[in-house]
Amino acid sequence: MKLVFATNNLNKLEEIKKILDKSIILKSLSDINCHEEIPETGNTLEINAFQKSKYIFDKYKLNCFADDTGLEIDALNGEPGVYSARYAGEEKDASKNMKKVLKKLNGIDNRKARFRTVISLILDGKEFQFEGIVNGKIELKASGVKGFGYDPIFTPDGFNQTFAEMDLATKNKISHRGKAVQKLVEFINKL
Repeated sequence: MKLVFATNNLNKLEEIKKILDKSIILKSLSDINCHEEIPETGNTLEINAFQKSKYIFDKYKLNCFADDTGLEIDALNGEPGVYSARYAGEEKDASKNMKKVLKKLNGIDNRKARFRTVISLILDGKEFQFEGIVNGKIELKASGVKGFGYDPIFTPDGFNQTFAEMDLATKNKISHRGKAVQKLVEFINKL
């Protein structure tokens, strides 16, 4: 099966390629010559994921999936949530986003957080959604150089390393995106 992953994020693309079943041939947006910015104007992860997958399906008539991920922090009433990528501004600067989170949590003991990913899969015009969640906490400072986004400040429950300190195989087994992709793969394998 050929599937387009509707993302311009090369880190996400590599992560997903490592998780996907070998029977799925993954195409990137550049593989289908899609270089425009895909709209992402929803106020939930579910809406944004669907907007992106629908855009690709409607324009290119290709089976595809898209994801949207949010970091939800208890003490910040679920922020940054759906605005995670542009929390500190439209330029989507991961370093500035992390600094803003750490500044807002300065002096706060409750560091509980979770990453949540929603995947919207469109096959032959029908949409299916899959969710993955990993609970953890926000560290006092960034640590590690692997991964991307908020990985250097997020430690999943049951571990003493941030996502940015873990090897990709370990992260993919326990991460929000890994869990959502696993549900996607199980669904496709039943077709």
